[in-house]
Amino acid sequence: MLWVKAFHIVFVAAWFAGLFYLPRIFVNLAMVPVDSHAERERLLLMAHKLHRFTSILMGVALLLGFWVWLGFGATRFSGSYWLHAKLLLVVFVVGYHHMNRRLLRSFEELANRRSHRWFRVYNETSVLLFTAIVVLVTVKPF
Repeated sequence: MLWVKAFHIVFVAAWFAGLFYLPRIFVNLAMVPVDSHAERERLLLMAHKLHRFTSILMGVALLLGFWVWLGFGATRFSGSYWLHAKLLLVVFVVGYHHMNRRLLRSFEELANRRSHRWFRVYNETSVLLFTAIVVLVTVKPF
């Protein structure tokens, strides 16, 4: 079971690496001048490939996490409120991942109305979620 747990951690870290970088590409896309088609297309290609890759990483991380949960006895965690909080945050991270896809589509359709400053703030959401999850799993405060 420790191997499954180790690979779960690896895939979660890899997934979050993509979640850290994709909104950074959005910052750059929001700053691209209207007449710079080549730069825009290059950034869109990078963002699309990164999102597709992180979607695979997300799927594997979630499957391994479910396996860890079952392996350690899902019912055993009934009084572990830290786990409930962590699972809620995981739901938010999955939502954040899907929000990235929606934002990428808006860039592809030339429909983005948000500024690069908004994306700079949005970019920090994944860091806050990752920090909260790591603290909950490590410290188990409740």
